[in-house]
Amino acid sequence: MSIYWFILFLFLIFVELSTVNLVSIWFAIGAIAAMITAMITEEIWIQTAVFAVVSLVSLLITKPLMKKFKKVTVIPTNSDRVIGKKAEVIQEITPDSYGEVKVLGTVWTAASDETIHKGEKVIVQKIDGVKLIVFKEEEK
Repeated sequence: MSIYWFILFLFLIFVELSTVNLVSIWFAIGAIAAMITAMITEEIWIQTAVFAVVSLVSLLITKPLMKKFKKVTVIPTNSDRVIGKKAEVIQEITPDSYGEVKVLGTVWTAASDETIHKGEKVIVQKIDGVKLIVFKEEEK
């Protein structure tokens, strides 16, 4: 029975090497453990249990470690530069409908929780899809 576990191990390693992400390495480790178990006992259910337990334990141990090493780089776009900037409302914004604002020379669709009239100044809070979320600039 060990030969079957070894063949499964080779197949899982092939799958792992064929992909960019970790997808089957934990099962390959489990297959090696099951292969070693098959050399000790002929009981299929014991071999399968060892395969399942070792695969699960290796998954639980290595997954958090991989998250630490995997770098997620956020590539900022030029649109991020409008966050926190002052803008001028060029089309009235209400809680029920989008308006338009001009910020850094570009016209954007904008939304707000309050009614903001044309000509008023706003601050860009965040970008939600293709629209800006804005709030009224505080009067000084």
